Amino acid sequence: MNFNLLIENLTNPALLFFVLGIVAVYLKSDLEIPPNSSKFISLYLLFAIGFKGGQELSHETFTSEIAWSMIFGIFISLIIPLYTFFILKKKLNVFDAGAIAAAYGSVSAVTFVTAVSYLESQQLILHGHMVAIMALMESPAIIIGLLLISIFNKEETNKINKREVIKHSFTNGSVLLILGSLIIGYLANAKQAEGIKPFTNDLFKGFLAIFLLDMGITSGKKLKSFFSFGWFPFIFAILIPLINGCIIAMVTSFVTQDITNRFMFAILAASASYIAVPAAMKISAPKANPGLFLPMALAVTFPVNITIGMPIYFLIVQNT
Repeated sequence: MNFNLLIENLTNPALLFFVLGIVAVYLKSDLEIPPNSSKFISLYLLFAIGFKGGQELSHETFTSEIAWSMIFGIFISLIIPLYTFFILKKKLNVFDAGAIAAAYGSVSAVTFVTAVSYLESQQLILHGHMVAIMALMESPAIIIGLLLISIFNKEETNKINKREVIKHSFTNGSVLLILGSLIIGYLANAKQAEGIKPFTNDLFKGFLAIFLLDMGITSGKKLKSFFSFGWFPFIFAILIPLINGCIIAMVTSFVTQDITNRFMFAILAASASYIAVPAAMKISAPKANPGLFLPMALAVTFPVNITIGMPIYFLIVQNT
């Protein structure tokens, strides 16, 4: 394995700010990012990646490869929650199994954004249609997870309103913003896009570093209570994403030969949602324990992906 890739990722300023956030919690520091600022930064990141993706997409010709890539992305987001649900159900109740399965079938926009930054460090550019695929992959997993809970739940008082589930999964703020930004970026011409380039491009990495600092603080606060659930969730949160990412990194050679696209597919398959899924579960499956699925996705899977996951997936797509 090329350890230079691993070392380069471990010394990435954005990652080190994430570590700083965790350290701050364990030192009992009063360091924090105000909630309103944190929300603004997350909205900014979604807007910037969506707009830049739209600009890239406007320069692409829609091909059968792009169409198959979109179908493949949706397939991934359907199959991952299906198989993980039955693994999780052996150790956890139906509500927690469904919520975790939905989180791991859905995608993490922040992991995606961090992966874009990683590609740029390798002098590679993201193709715009991958942003559209990311947005398309968010909702199917949420719907599958909640339908599985509905099917296997024996408690009549906790039945799920399927219509509300489907509506919420498509009107979720993060999905709406990234899709809207993608469309706006696609419609804007080069001269119009140049006018906001300092905001969408030049400030991006700085905002990402501050956001990951906030993610580190949030993760550090949740780790202690998470370990009270035993070793199974912890092992699942490490192994399943790495398995998903490595398998998808290999099989994507049948869908596309582009290294950038294959790497991003691996990241999407390996990531776990800690924004859209918790919001959906809070409304549709309140019996699912956020103290379990949220730290799994945010405090374990996220750092695993951005430290050892990305160099592994990149190595696989380079050599297969």
